[in-house]
Amino acid sequence: MQIQINTDKNIDGNKRLVDFYTSEIEKELARFDDKITRVEVHFGDENSEKFGKNDKRCLIEVRIAKKEPLAVTEHAETLEKAFHGALNKAKKVMMTTLEKMREV
Repeated sequence: MQIQINTDKNIDGNKRLVDFYTSEIEKELARFDDKITRVEVHFGDENSEKFGKNDKRCLIEVRIAKKEPLAVTEHAETLEKAFHGALNKAKKVMMTTLEKMREV
């Protein structure tokens, strides 16, 4: 599973941030590892330096072999909350998608 972390110009995409979120994805999506080819995470701060409620955005795109990508988005007041919300959504979508694949 290839993992790519992207940030907008308002968020510092330093090595520590990339390493932390990469390890979280590896841990949380490990059971789907043989199905997933790539995971892309996009972090954004929609209000830039201004304060705003739920202005941090996390979009997670999961690519399954020979399927259309699955994408989920979560907004929250911190990057970590947005990430974990999006990751939980991604796991639910993955489970539903894989169940449908088994039915076929």
